[in-house]
Amino acid sequence: MTSNPSRVNRRQVLLAGSAAIGVAALGTGLAGAAGAGTGRIREPFQLGVASGDPSPDGVVLWTRLAPEPLTEDGFGGMPDQIVPVQWQVATDERFTDVVAEGTEQAQRASAHSVHVEVSGLRAGAEYFYRFRAGSELSPVGRTKTAPAPGAKLDRFSFAFASCQNFVAGHYTAYQHMAEEDLDLVAFLGDYIYEGGNAGSIGRPHVPAHEIMDLADYRTRLGQYKADPFLQAAHAAFPWAVVFDDHEVENNWAGDLSQPDTEPDQDPAVFRERRAQAFQAYYEHMPLRRAQRPSGPDIRIHRRLTFGDLVDVHLLDTRQYRDDQEVPPEQVDDPERTLLGAEQRKWLLDNLAGETARWNVLAQQVFFSQRDFAAGDADSFSNDAWDNYPAERNLLRDRMAGVSNPVVITGDVHANYAADIKADFEDPASATVGVELVGTSITSGGNGSDQNPSDSVQLQENPHIKFINRKRGYVRNTITHDSWTADYRVVDQVTAPGGSLSDRATFTIQAGKPGLLQG
Repeated sequence: MTSNPSRVNRRQVLLAGSAAIGVAALGTGLAGAAGAGTGRIREPFQLGVASGDPSPDGVVLWTRLAPEPLTEDGFGGMPDQIVPVQWQVATDERFTDVVAEGTEQAQRASAHSVHVEVSGLRAGAEYFYRFRAGSELSPVGRTKTAPAPGAKLDRFSFAFASCQNFVAGHYTAYQHMAEEDLDLVAFLGDYIYEGGNAGSIGRPHVPAHEIMDLADYRTRLGQYKADPFLQAAHAAFPWAVVFDDHEVENNWAGDLSQPDTEPDQDPAVFRERRAQAFQAYYEHMPLRRAQRPSGPDIRIHRRLTFGDLVDVHLLDTRQYRDDQEVPPEQVDDPERTLLGAEQRKWLLDNLAGETARWNVLAQQVFFSQRDFAAGDADSFSNDAWDNYPAERNLLRDRMAGVSNPVVITGDVHANYAADIKADFEDPASATVGVELVGTSITSGGNGSDQNPSDSVQLQENPHIKFINRKRGYVRNTITHDSWTADYRVVDQVTAPGGSLSDRATFTIQAGKPGLLQG
């Protein structure tokens, strides 16, 4: 996908909300389409609009009607009625060239959320979209379809982000991200945090307790999505989302809650909690019907393809993982799994088949070996691939035969860049791929350039080339010949108005696995 010289002006329209333009363009299609009683619902689009999972002929469009997003019952101030929601897609932000439109029925059972799977659009094209309920018009969003299968691309640009604890900081990174020239945003988990803490910067969680049921999860997601900078980033680009742990509960694994004294220590109780968390998650994300949860189960792993240039494999490292709390002697068990048998087969089959020039594994937890202890002792995280080394090594070995594999990772609230080695214990072994780890949007507060212990990590893990602990995101520009990763950080998040800078830039040359700095 190539850059669009008019993007800046269009971005300014999107960030302004586009209300005046939208109202002026109501001559056809959406005019007069209010359903019974919907005229009484004022300002229902408090959570903005979003798009996601682009395909060559379409995209998912999302919104949720919620005039009062923080109501305790989780219904966002909506009445118990079905509300017709009209949608339009146009080639221009003023909607003079509408190419698709229709109506969806927003229902109380799904918190009046709307998921539109638009098809029949042109491949690799920019579009604008909006919704209407009664006399109320949504902000305008901008999206892009994926290029046609096998289409030769000159350039593909995307950002990835994770870990956006609302109470820990302002979403300044998204304010800057919305001004980028991107084809996609990949979100790698921890979209919300489940705790009830208030923080210290005036952004306390609602409700003010750990969320446990469907109403709680809906309210918490509504609180996060009401943030204007998060809305701006959603409205500016299509997103591809996966969850990690905090969308349900810290450090959950499969059917197991984290060890504590809560009732969900009973796996049956936890599965019910997980079902309600997944229901609310789906209601608030631009996901396709294929990702609609069935009770406590959701198929979130999937592949997105962008012409001949990029395949993005979105992974789930939570739902099928074995217990991470095991004695050290069990860690090397070859049967231990982070992906589960079905997802692992799906991924290995995909990587063994026809792929694009660059193959992205978009996932949640640290992939490369990471020893925290100095000297001969070893210390590894149990919430990482180091706790499942047999499966990690199987996947690493498969990467050796894959075209330009790059793992992108969230979770750890820090920027890392690492070479993936054929043998992590042997620095001289072949490099088979690269891992790019993105810092948090806000989690952990302002952060720092490095922690004192980071020098130990760099010494003990020579394949790790870079560590930084400020907040931000990673912008990636991919061409046929190279991948450029810019680690973009903000100087503060605990107060608004932080400035953005590039902390480091790495490149990867096609056909030559390994990081080059600068």
